[in-house]
Amino acid sequence: MDEDTGYNKVEDVVGCHVEDAVTFWAQNISRNNDILKLSHTLAEVCPQASSVFGNPDFTKIYGGCFSEDKCWYRCKVQQVISDEKCQVLYIDYGNSEILNRSEIVEIPKNLQFPSIANKYRLWGLQIPPDQDLNQFDQGRKFLCSLIFEKDIKMRHRATYQDGTIVAQAEYGKVDIGEEVSKKGFAEKCKSPINANNCKEKKIDVAQCQPWNAKISAPVWENRPNPSGSNRLKGHFGDHIGTIMRNHNHPGNHRPFAKEKVMACDFNTGSNISLAKIKEHQKLIDENEKLIKERDILKGENEVLLQKYKEQESTIEQLNQLVQKEKEASMETLKHLEKTLHTHVGTKMRSLAAQVEVLKEVRLANLNVCFGDDLFRAVNEVTERCLIAPSFLENLEKTWAEYNLAQEMIQLCKNVELSGSLEAVYGPASEADETEEVFLQFFAWKQTKLEEFSRVRSGTNASVQSLSTWFSGIIKFFDLTSEVSLKSEEVVGNVDEVLEKVESDICKELEISLVEQDEADKEIILNAYSKVIEKIRQEQHLIAVLQSKYLDSIEFKKQIAEWLNKSPNIDNLLSIKKTLKNLKRRLRWKLVEKNNLEESDDYSEHEITKIREEITGLRNNLIQEIYKEQEEYERLTWLVQKWFPELPLLHPEAGILEYMNSGGLLTVSLERDLLDAEPMKELSTKHPLVCAAVQEQKVLLKGYSVDVNTESKVIERAAKYHRAWSELKEKSGLLQLMFLFLCKSDPLAYLMVPYYPGASLGALQTNTPLTSEEILKVMKGVAGGLHTLHKANIVHGSLHTNNVFALNREQGIVGDFDFTKSVEQRTSANTMTVGSLNLISPELRMGHLASSSSDMYAYGCLLFWLFIGNQEFKIKEDGTPEVDEFDMNHKVKSLLLNLTCSNRMTAEQVLNHDCFLLPDVISAPPHSESGEEVECEKKEEKGEDIINSDNIDDNEEIGPSQ
Repeated sequence: MDEDTGYNKVEDVVGCHVEDAVTFWAQNISRNNDILKLSHTLAEVCPQASSVFGNPDFTKIYGGCFSEDKCWYRCKVQQVISDEKCQVLYIDYGNSEILNRSEIVEIPKNLQFPSIANKYRLWGLQIPPDQDLNQFDQGRKFLCSLIFEKDIKMRHRATYQDGTIVAQAEYGKVDIGEEVSKKGFAEKCKSPINANNCKEKKIDVAQCQPWNAKISAPVWENRPNPSGSNRLKGHFGDHIGTIMRNHNHPGNHRPFAKEKVMACDFNTGSNISLAKIKEHQKLIDENEKLIKERDILKGENEVLLQKYKEQESTIEQLNQLVQKEKEASMETLKHLEKTLHTHVGTKMRSLAAQVEVLKEVRLANLNVCFGDDLFRAVNEVTERCLIAPSFLENLEKTWAEYNLAQEMIQLCKNVELSGSLEAVYGPASEADETEEVFLQFFAWKQTKLEEFSRVRSGTNASVQSLSTWFSGIIKFFDLTSEVSLKSEEVVGNVDEVLEKVESDICKELEISLVEQDEADKEIILNAYSKVIEKIRQEQHLIAVLQSKYLDSIEFKKQIAEWLNKSPNIDNLLSIKKTLKNLKRRLRWKLVEKNNLEESDDYSEHEITKIREEITGLRNNLIQEIYKEQEEYERLTWLVQKWFPELPLLHPEAGILEYMNSGGLLTVSLERDLLDAEPMKELSTKHPLVCAAVQEQKVLLKGYSVDVNTESKVIERAAKYHRAWSELKEKSGLLQLMFLFLCKSDPLAYLMVPYYPGASLGALQTNTPLTSEEILKVMKGVAGGLHTLHKANIVHGSLHTNNVFALNREQGIVGDFDFTKSVEQRTSANTMTVGSLNLISPELRMGHLASSSSDMYAYGCLLFWLFIGNQEFKIKEDGTPEVDEFDMNHKVKSLLLNLTCSNRMTAEQVLNHDCFLLPDVISAPPHSESGEEVECEKKEEKGEDIINSDNIDDNEEIGPSQ
């Protein structure tokens, strides 16, 4: 032991690994940040680093992949177990394990600094020499419960030569060494530790380990995980119960021997030398080895005795089997003798049955002409195949030139031409490959026909021989016949004839009935595939010709009108003129109405009459605006189809502005022409008025715009409107009716339908939705998000005032502030519901908004609808604690998949099981009686559900308000 210059030095550490009752590893609390930085650095460097090859350097620091959590930590190689495995020590935590060489990698020099964890030994204590293994393990567990992940104050007393620090450990007011000593797991040293006996103490540490067991750290307790071993995690709760459970896990420790630990007095005053201790230990090991050999021989003797008995039993069984086989052979011999008497008749009956089957096969021609249909198909597609007409290529070129001209008018330079014939038939190499497949099929067909003909000829010849033999037999046994045949000639080779006939018949049946082998199947399949490919190519050619024909007919039909004239905008100008006249008359009537109302002698009849005229003019104005939109749609179709130059010829018509806004922008509508009623209670920074358009209530949302923001507002609103236009009412989105700019003020007005009291915030305050209604509404909301995400739009402003439940069953997603980017919308203070923040964790960390963040807000709204006014816990990352609530497992599963990091998409939510069984979902709890009374009081006072006091400047006002 070296004299420690830091004697009585005090430091705060956190325990991370225990070796025995007096020895452990700990990390200085001040190095928590170093551990975290080191963990992140290793996670980036080690996966790309090269593995260790050859003999590892035991003094060098490597990177090791811990088997428990698959994370990377610094380690040193302690021992080479084999060519593939090495034992390593995780120097920053103190535990060790055996790793494959592929899991040990080189790390750069800037990570080759001393270990963060230090090895400590309790001051003035030692393991009792007579301690058995059970006490040794219990002492180790007890010390682990005192120091693991605890903030410990260490007072340095001395330092061993191997770097082990002898110190006095305190946890609060508890002296850890005294606690270990009181429990009997350690005893006071008989002599103090000084600089002269430090080397011997180093030997004591190694020798006091159990002789017959290797102590390995528990897998969970000692895993080198910064998050589990630093101060940050230690402050969140007491982990002693977890540690003790991990110590008792059957996979954490190897079983110890029952005999006690053989130990000696290793005190400084002992006169026993190290050589005697080693000799003593050697004798003990040899004695144990002899005992084990004796037990092994005894076991082998018992095994041999057992095998001897098994052999005797086997011999007896074999004798019995031989006797049974002998009896069975006798029975078989008797049966054969009886069978010989009827052998010829049986043979003939069997042969007759096969001949009968063969006749049926030949009659039905089964498999005899197999492949004939395919053969004819091959001939059809090779000899009578369709070819592309000569005019097709010219037609393709003509269309390409026409499209190029159209694109050049639109200033589009991306032109790609491709050969149509090659697209139809493919490269020439494919045709060569097809011809080769067909030739192979022809050869196979010819071979099969020749083989079958040969087999059938053999069968006919053998059957003919049998018939001849039968004719001779009949003549021989005909007593009236004068044919002179001897008995030897009649019997002759009858057995050979029968065998030959049976063999030929079986061979023909095998060819006729047995399925084709793999090679034949492959040839047939290849030929079939090529035939189908040829047929599909011809079908594609026919489809191309038909498409070109229909396109040409349509082109001729449409262009015939414009051969001698160009389209004009006269109809549009006429509608605009009508609109101008209607607006002039409407303004005059409004002035007349105001003058009449301010006069002293007006009558109610006159006021009513002029109001009716104003309403009629407004309705006519809206109808003409719809006609104007229809004319714009017609002109847009002409621009896209035939005349891209039309907007250039008539810039005054504003066709391009209409097309760029997706048909949403109109210049014919003005706010002053509508009977707009300001809604001051819902207006903050944005003007908001309510009006009636053709007996439908609408909201006009005013947005302040300038030269720079005007185009962005139109672009964002148009993109939203196009997403709605694809499915309209089934899109799950709020409709945008009109977008128009104010002439007198820098404002852009957006017209949307008005649904008073239909927002989730208003509904849950008055009459909360039932469980079945929640699922119906939120399924519609998921459909709206799916429509937006499919159009690559991130909503970013999903909250209780921007989601609506029409008739308490149809859920739709409201629009958002088109003057703001998605990042500005997500940072609004209104993205909360109660104490729950609707902004996803990744957005709070500075990440960009995405469809996943929309789904997080959706999941929080669904969670809020189901729990009602119940209190809930918030996790460290801001997500709600869902597991603590007793709700339907399908709804809980959906919520967990929406509040985690890897969230479900809107399309996946639409297909979730919880939307299929709404009747089994428990209803959310309603407000308590006190809250209901408070709500009634507010309603009696005439307070609005949402007023200007609780609306943030960045909040988007929904049409329900």
